[in-house]
Amino acid sequence: MSKVTVGIIGAGRIGQLHARNILLSDNYQLKGISDVYTDHIKDIEFLQAVPVITNEADDIFHDPEIDAIFICSSTDTHIDFITKAAQNKKHIFCEKPISFDIEKTRSVLETVKEHDVKFQVGFNRRFDHHFRKAYDVVREGTIGTPHIIKITSRDPEAPPEEYIKRSGGLFIDMAIHDFDMIRYLSGQPVQNITVKAASLVDEKFSRNQDVDTAIITITFADGSLGVIDNSRQAVYGYDQRIEVFGNQGMVQVENEKPTNVKISTSLTVTEDKPKYFFLERYNEGYIAEINEFAQSILSDRPVLATFEDGLQAELLALAARKSWQENRTVELTEFDR
Repeated sequence: MSKVTVGIIGAGRIGQLHARNILLSDNYQLKGISDVYTDHIKDIEFLQAVPVITNEADDIFHDPEIDAIFICSSTDTHIDFITKAAQNKKHIFCEKPISFDIEKTRSVLETVKEHDVKFQVGFNRRFDHHFRKAYDVVREGTIGTPHIIKITSRDPEAPPEEYIKRSGGLFIDMAIHDFDMIRYLSGQPVQNITVKAASLVDEKFSRNQDVDTAIITITFADGSLGVIDNSRQAVYGYDQRIEVFGNQGMVQVENEKPTNVKISTSLTVTEDKPKYFFLERYNEGYIAEINEFAQSILSDRPVLATFEDGLQAELLALAARKSWQENRTVELTEFDR
């Protein structure tokens, strides 16, 4: 096999993003795209190269030429599509979160294991070259033993209310990337989590039993600490920063900007604001993650964002919501089977 033949389930924004990157990659052949609604994609120029565009997901699952499935549909469909993909011996790339129900996630993991297919979660930030460099610095011991990890993750504007209603809430929709990244950087199991959160940006969040602002404190098994701060609205752009402080130093990643030009005059010092949203900020990471997935199939090597990583991030999101609702520290052992 010189290329991985794939099908995509879900033709929304993220499905179209992956389709474009797959078509530009030397590692893939895109055979088909399925969605309940396809009228909105039939006139998209770059998708004219896709042989099959269908309303029937089974056309993708049952195609013998397809080696792998990209699941980019709504979260409430993931479990069913993961099950079908595994049963049809297709490798699986699944956007986050795996599901909204931790027991269903645990159950479908057994199905994936049973059919021995590769499974990668769409944690694209692991593949961002800035964050990968920070990860490597930590693993190489350059800053010694991590004591404090800080993540700032703030969206530039609040999503529409219809999205909020079906998102699952800030912790599983937005902060789940930060839960994965803080685990990735630490390398330690999480012991407990404490959350303080509020609806400060827009009352549409509180109307839907959600929050738009949060401070999340994590204690790792070795006693080191993590802090995540989230907001649904940073008026200056997409705010994405990390810091790992250790006993021998510190590594930081600042915001990525359109240029690094700084203009200094007698009146002011100005520079570009951060890139506006995730499609711009993490464009290279999205490309890298799908090519890494292809190589895991072609070279039969482990994926870099595993099902277990998805499960653990989902558990942290669940624990975070419980901490907010019950106003207490939540131990991760509370979710042990």
